[in-house]
Amino acid sequence: MGKTVLDKGWLAARSTEVEINGVQLTTTQPPTQPLNSPWMEAAVPGTVLGTLLKNKLIPDPFYGLENEAIIDIADSGREHYTFWFFTTFECKLSNNQHVDLNFRAINYSAEVYLNGHKEVLPKGMFRRHSIDITDILHPDGQNLLAVLVYPPDHPGRIPPEGGQGGDHEIGKDVAAQYVEGWDWMTPIRDRNTGIWDEVSITVTGPVKIVDPHLASSFFDGYKRVYLHSTVELVNKNALVAECSLNIQVSTELQDGTFLVEHLETQHVSISVGATIHYTFPQLYFYKPNLWWPNGMGKQHLYNVEITVNVKGYGESDTWSHHFGFRKIESHIDSATGGRLFKVNDQPIFIRGGNWILSDGLLRLSKERYKTDIRFHADMNFNMMRCWGGGLAERPEFYHYCDLYGLLVWQEFWITGDCDGRGDPVSNPDGPLDHDLFLLCARDTIKLLRNHPSLALWVGGNEQVPPPDINAALKNDLQLHPYYMNSNNSGTSTITPVIKDPSQYLDGTRVYVQGSMWDGFADGKGDFSDGPYEIQNPEDFFKHDYYQYGFNPEVGNVGMPVAATIRATMPPEGWQIPLFKKLSNGYIEEVPNPIWTYHKYIPYSKPEKVHDQILLYGKPKDLDDFCLKAQLVNYVQYRALLEGYTSQMWSKYTGVLIWKTQNPWTGLRGQFYDHLLDQTAGFYGCRSAAESIHVQLNLATYSVEVVNTTSEELSNVAIEASVWDLEGECPYYKTSEKLTVPPKKTISTFEMKYPKSKNPKPVYFLLLKLYDVSDNHIYSRNFYWLHLTGGDYKLLESFRERRPPLKITSLTFIKGSSYEMRMHIQNTSKKPDSNTPLYRNNFIRRNGSCDELDSSESFDLLEKHEISLYEKIRRNFSKEHNKAKVSEVNGTGKGVAFFLHFSVHASKEENKKGEDTRILPVHYSDNYFSLVPGEVMTVTISFEVPPGVTPRVTLHGWNHHDVHTVL
Repeated sequence: MGKTVLDKGWLAARSTEVEINGVQLTTTQPPTQPLNSPWMEAAVPGTVLGTLLKNKLIPDPFYGLENEAIIDIADSGREHYTFWFFTTFECKLSNNQHVDLNFRAINYSAEVYLNGHKEVLPKGMFRRHSIDITDILHPDGQNLLAVLVYPPDHPGRIPPEGGQGGDHEIGKDVAAQYVEGWDWMTPIRDRNTGIWDEVSITVTGPVKIVDPHLASSFFDGYKRVYLHSTVELVNKNALVAECSLNIQVSTELQDGTFLVEHLETQHVSISVGATIHYTFPQLYFYKPNLWWPNGMGKQHLYNVEITVNVKGYGESDTWSHHFGFRKIESHIDSATGGRLFKVNDQPIFIRGGNWILSDGLLRLSKERYKTDIRFHADMNFNMMRCWGGGLAERPEFYHYCDLYGLLVWQEFWITGDCDGRGDPVSNPDGPLDHDLFLLCARDTIKLLRNHPSLALWVGGNEQVPPPDINAALKNDLQLHPYYMNSNNSGTSTITPVIKDPSQYLDGTRVYVQGSMWDGFADGKGDFSDGPYEIQNPEDFFKHDYYQYGFNPEVGNVGMPVAATIRATMPPEGWQIPLFKKLSNGYIEEVPNPIWTYHKYIPYSKPEKVHDQILLYGKPKDLDDFCLKAQLVNYVQYRALLEGYTSQMWSKYTGVLIWKTQNPWTGLRGQFYDHLLDQTAGFYGCRSAAESIHVQLNLATYSVEVVNTTSEELSNVAIEASVWDLEGECPYYKTSEKLTVPPKKTISTFEMKYPKSKNPKPVYFLLLKLYDVSDNHIYSRNFYWLHLTGGDYKLLESFRERRPPLKITSLTFIKGSSYEMRMHIQNTSKKPDSNTPLYRNNFIRRNGSCDELDSSESFDLLEKHEISLYEKIRRNFSKEHNKAKVSEVNGTGKGVAFFLHFSVHASKEENKKGEDTRILPVHYSDNYFSLVPGEVMTVTISFEVPPGVTPRVTLHGWNHHDVHTVL
């Protein structure tokens, strides 16, 4: 019973090199072992290109210019990327059992052969296929499976000048459109041909469960909720099936203990060979635990299990899914014109990013998805937009969005560049087969609709679908009356005559026809998203920076660290740009050809923005360039989000950054690179998108407090201190007690230091928002600033002023998992002052600290750290805990600037240029700075490959020697 995933033991061969047919392959002449040419180990799930790369038959298309050495399907013909995939599996049935062979997605069409029998899988990249194979399994249980996969019908040709979507021919198919290349992506040579998603067999009894739909409705101010459930049942038996249909709802309490909250049983009779849709009586919950987006509350998930038992047989099939009780609404806000989202009746200011897919070769995995989604949650984002030129994302993606609280905007496969505009002008009528598009859309809706993270459907990117498709989607996705916007949801009543919401295809989420319509951008479809390049940081705060209420795309730079450049490019790609001075005084960056190929976006915009890297002095080499780029990344993205949040609700309802990552080794618009190392922009976003945040308005120099929570923030104050390059504190101010209303940004006082007598040309500003009663820090924000018209070149000599540090580490080890608590203290001398400057570093706590091996080194812990430590300690055995104190001697006092941890594999001898980083690593903070006497805590977690000993290092702007702290 149940599902078996077929993801191992696959072979592949180019169809033109296989001289026998599918019947012969799956009867008398299967591929033999060991592998004989043309057969090779296959990547399933995966693509043809992924299989060729796995066998080292092509160079790595993500490395340097190697993609140019791979033949494009436009030049080779479709036959070159038409491939056989072959495997064997065991399946022997008992009496009255049935089995289906399932393909969750293939690209683009296929012929399936099983034990000599042929089935055709029709076209479409985003549709599921299920074949009843009960009668063609071998009696001995050994089965031979071969699949001949064909590329998209219209793979297109790449014009010499490239462009958005190549020649746009791919838009004629129902397939991902990015594969012909974009301004952030080079072409994918096989156009993602392959069995790119899960293959499985499912064994059931005589009755099968198909595509249950779960929905919930709320009443009495969210105290009362009803769970609605409709399920499709298929009777494969030759007799009438008398069924006992059960639904069970449970919730996990702790440590794997579950509480069953509902268990309902219904009797159903199903005729011979019939398919029915059965709707359960609604289940009632009182004061359920709600699912909230990231930053608004916990992501409570219930487990819903549906089981069908057949009289005379027993359990026939079972289905389970996590489900979150929540209500998502949105409307066009009258004050801003932007689309305003509400979750469980609470407005949510959207701060998120655009998402393409994890990997351009569709090497998708649960592990990669988990890291991707956790990274977005770590940045304090609350929404991800799945862009229309990419994928209908997979259930595993949505699973982690459910767990981490990321709302998802899911687009269908329309984008203006391939569907009505561009050069050459593309087909304005969308894909050629509109019925196929709608079939794929409806199947995708059924696949994803039960995930609480799914927030809205959107017709397309910068374009609406053709009128007939758009009308059909509007009709299919019309809202059920329960989900209409209501200003008085607490007084709603159940009306029995209303159709049960679970009987809709969806009906619980809004459908918006395009990414620049109906409350997004100008709302009318005109080009009004962007901009997509470097900006003056202060411009983000100006009222005229962006005209509309919700910006679905605003892009910027994304240079990774130098180690990533060396790992993904040959030495000729390590050359930094030339800085060409123009007659107007601006600088034009001229990158090397490999950077150009990898879509590098410059750090200057002649006529508007002076080169932001040169503000720190001309870089000497790759390491210097990339370090200065990280400074700019941090400033750019923090300013971007702070600028939007500064005008929360008064001008804006949300912003989505273009984009959060690249599905290959690109050099623009990313917060972590394709190798999963974060840029400093990641931590600039993490700071700016805090639920409670103190910030400097770079246009007015007023200090602002942001409260995006639903609770009033009272009895708080702001501490502002300015630090010069000599380690002195020439400016210090604390505010009066403040009260910050919920969902509000307030302006407090002007930071007047730049207007004071003899201000320093370059200085640091530390802002802290703290609780007056116990000095607990709600938000800490560190800036480096220069006077108007100045630059940061004085920071170059500041690199030699190295303050001493003390790093106390506690390491928890469980198998290959490491969890580290790092306390970093700047031990340089504090300036003489009578101010309470250091009172709110941390709260001195005793209690649990005496259980640590080095308690006196850990007596500075914040309240929330105690509980976090206890949680970690319970999951790691005490025998594998390690404590260590590291001293980093210094040559001067002052700010320890732009400190950065990294984790490496410890080796006695490293090959020159070898990338020793262990990735991914999750840091609670990185690229941080400490003023004299200040202490900070950083949590680091990572997995170590087998046989590898990790080494944790720390370096920074004025700690350029690498210090090993573990």
